[in-house]
Amino acid sequence: MIALTIGEIAALSGGDIADPTDDALVVPGPVVVDSRRAVPGCLFVAVPGERVDGLDFAMQARAAGAVAVLATKPIDSPCVVVDDTVLALGRLAHGYLDRLATDAPIVVGITGSSGKTTTKDLVGQVLSERGATVASEGSFNTEIGLPLTVLRTEVDTRYLVLEFSARGVDHIAYLATLARPHIGVVLNVGAAHLGEFGSRAIVAQAKGELVEALPDDGVAVLNADDELVAAMQTRTGARVVTFGVSAHADIRATDIRLDEMARPTFRLITAAGEVEVALALHGAHHVSNALAAAAVALEVGFDLATLAGALSRVSAVSRWRMQIDERADGLVVINDAYNANPDSMRAALSALVEIGQRRPGAGRRTFAVLGVMAELGEHSLSAHHEVGAAVAHLGVDRLVVVGTAASALVDGAVDAGLDPSCVTVVDDVDAAIRMLATELASVDVLLVKASRSANLQRVAEALLEIEPAAR
Repeated sequence: MIALTIGEIAALSGGDIADPTDDALVVPGPVVVDSRRAVPGCLFVAVPGERVDGLDFAMQARAAGAVAVLATKPIDSPCVVVDDTVLALGRLAHGYLDRLATDAPIVVGITGSSGKTTTKDLVGQVLSERGATVASEGSFNTEIGLPLTVLRTEVDTRYLVLEFSARGVDHIAYLATLARPHIGVVLNVGAAHLGEFGSRAIVAQAKGELVEALPDDGVAVLNADDELVAAMQTRTGARVVTFGVSAHADIRATDIRLDEMARPTFRLITAAGEVEVALALHGAHHVSNALAAAAVALEVGFDLATLAGALSRVSAVSRWRMQIDERADGLVVINDAYNANPDSMRAALSALVEIGQRRPGAGRRTFAVLGVMAELGEHSLSAHHEVGAAVAHLGVDRLVVVGTAASALVDGAVDAGLDPSCVTVVDDVDAAIRMLATELASVDVLLVKASRSANLQRVAEALLEIEPAAR
């Protein structure tokens, strides 16, 4: 963040300085909303939460070095008072980006029902090889996280890579007013958050707001393999570039192969030529994410050789997303527990089976440890049933379901032909750890996946910590 005076912060955020004598006080940054992340020189934004109010932690942030506070009422501290701290944070980010003027970075916006965080990480890593790049941390993709990312930019930032989430119609449209993207990427329209949206058509309406926000000289990067995404080209005046495995895609992949850890290699086909790409990420579904990243990189001037090299060096930055570790005795644990929806569940299950089939060693079994997929509303029962069926159809050896909220996974798997003796239901994470600690063998491959609220990452972490000799 570029240093601002508290007076400038007040002007940009639409607030008033509680004590006018503080007008020239300099805030060098960064901007934080969590008092535990407060550091000397920062601006603390007191955001109200579901359980606590950030205002209650303002003095704690001050003690940690915060120079000033953005709040809804005056406190005993240099303070900018605003009507709503979340809206004010957005105004501050928008105004800050405008102040960069000719030094403003190229803004790349990414959205989709699944894969947007991984693709954001891919794009951020690739572009960083060409210039200073700021990308969202983890899933900083909301009306709070996106402005915080914008406010991390500096005068030398060349690229700003933002993840756009949506909890409803008009949400992405609002986020785009804070930082208008020049390049907009839409990955897919899936079943995630159907409980909030109601249908995939409404999801498409919301996700398409990203391409509607693009300027006429911008670029819409659309998935040619998803008909709802491909149809978004009519919603923008920007130039359209498509990606996918479809023969008509502008940026496409052919000859996709997987190694023993399900790392893809493929032939990247573009109008500028062809090149071989080898990814260090796990799962065939990452080919689509890599194609989207390739489309962005080509738009900003990468040549094919440089692009292929950059893609080969990218790694999984955000934790608990297809994070694969091997225990000393050979047990392979796939921790994909950050979040889950029907599409990402199927992709992770496919990777599990691919690794199980390709890894050397006799007697290797595949275990799917699955929990609830949240935010599916009235579609929850059918979605869990379908994922359970996918477990059986893909040939997973063992299904472990954690929690009764995900019990429809069992029905789906058994109805699709999985032997009931291969299915285990446990009450909670601790029960899953106890059971698996005695059940797993060193040659097995284990996938752990559920929505974030299920905390299934604890299963993966606990199993990796077990000393093989103690079993």
